[in-house]
Amino acid sequence: MARGITQDQVSAAADALVTAGERPTVEKIRAQLGTGSPNTVTRMLDTWRGALATRLSQVLVLPELPADVGQAFTEVWRLAMAQAGSLAQTALAHEQNALLAAQSSLTQERKLWDIALAEAQGQAQSADQAREVAETRLADIQRLVEQQAGQLAELLQQRDGLQQRVEQLGEAFEAHKSAVTSEREAQATHVRAVEDRAHTEIDRAREETKTLRATLRQKEREASAVAARLETAVASARAAEHLATEHRARANALEQQLTRMDGLPAALLAAQQALQAATLREAALRTKLESPKVKPSGTRKKRDPPGARR
Repeated sequence: MARGITQDQVSAAADALVTAGERPTVEKIRAQLGTGSPNTVTRMLDTWRGALATRLSQVLVLPELPADVGQAFTEVWRLAMAQAGSLAQTALAHEQNALLAAQSSLTQERKLWDIALAEAQGQAQSADQAREVAETRLADIQRLVEQQAGQLAELLQQRDGLQQRVEQLGEAFEAHKSAVTSEREAQATHVRAVEDRAHTEIDRAREETKTLRATLRQKEREASAVAARLETAVASARAAEHLATEHRARANALEQQLTRMDGLPAALLAAQQALQAATLREAALRTKLESPKVKPSGTRKKRDPPGARR
């Protein structure tokens, strides 16, 4: 018996269908009960039909009826039973057909379930193989993970060392940068000082050049004047020398005359005095010519180039 289905429930459902004027069938009883397998409902429905004849015979026992009335009731009951039997056979045939269809459907479903089970078993086998492959792969991955973990630890250690080295290099770079900045600032200050000194020297050289040019022009003018005076002195010296030559000639002539003229002591004395005066003038002119105070223009000092410092 199916769980939750009893004979009383099936009988009550069949009685309710008969009372409602409907023919009790397996589908209607299952629909009314909401559960039950077709085989169980069919067996219980047959039991209900067997019990129905007994109940009807008890109901049809009518004492104190006339014989013809009893016979009539008996004939009606026979016809009813015949009709009920025919209907029961028809219903049984329908139930059997439905049962065969259900069995066929169950057989088909069982085949489908067998196919599904075979597929599931194949899938399970494939899953087992895949699981074995996955386990092998997992073991390989675990070994690889362990290797990578070791490599990662080594890389982390290298990273820490490199980070420490980078920090040291950064500190050294900052120190070098600070030193370079200080040196650059010192060089810039030195360059500015050198440039300032150079500008000062250039300005001073320019001023000195201007002064030297002015002095040189003044010296050139003075040298030109001295050269002119020197040329005049040379000309005067030449004239004095010519005059002295004449005086010497005259003195020589006078000496000769004095030699011939013994009685002219006064004239001789005057001539000697004139000779001495001429000799003195000649010596003075020679001294002036031999040691001049200013050099001639031909020996003028060469000018320094502009901007040159003395």
